[in-house]
Amino acid sequence: MKQRLDYKSTAPDGFKSMLGLESYVHRSGLDVNLLELVKIRVSQINHCAWCLDMHTKDARARGETEQRLYLVSAWQEAPFYTERERAALAWAEAVTMISQEEITDELYAEMRRHFTEKELVDLTYAIIAINGWNRLNVSFQTTVGSYQPATH
Repeated sequence: MKQRLDYKSTAPDGFKSMLGLESYVHRSGLDVNLLELVKIRVSQINHCAWCLDMHTKDARARGETEQRLYLVSAWQEAPFYTERERAALAWAEAVTMISQEEITDELYAEMRRHFTEKELVDLTYAIIAINGWNRLNVSFQTTVGSYQPATH
């Protein structure tokens, strides 16, 4: 696939705004490994190869196991995720697919068992951010494969 355009240089102020939301999410105090799992799952749903490449590399660099990375798309059937991670992955799927199905009171109640109000809002911001990045990279066919994670 050939990249259609470089959205970063075409609209740098918009890119900076997206980075601002991303920065907020990283300062929120949510567990970085949990955030990577959520970003991977949302990127799978949205078919964003660039973000999948980035976030699987980042997760691996932070010590995430290959087994857990391979099974994120089947997290409901795999025994390798905590209850908190399962709740976050279910919320990530629901928020990402909100146009197709409403978020149930049962899911919200499960989220509140595992997350404070602020954590839930921050997690939702993280999901909004990765959905935005996915849409940018898929729409403009950002070239995949060159991303290298920072040293963690």
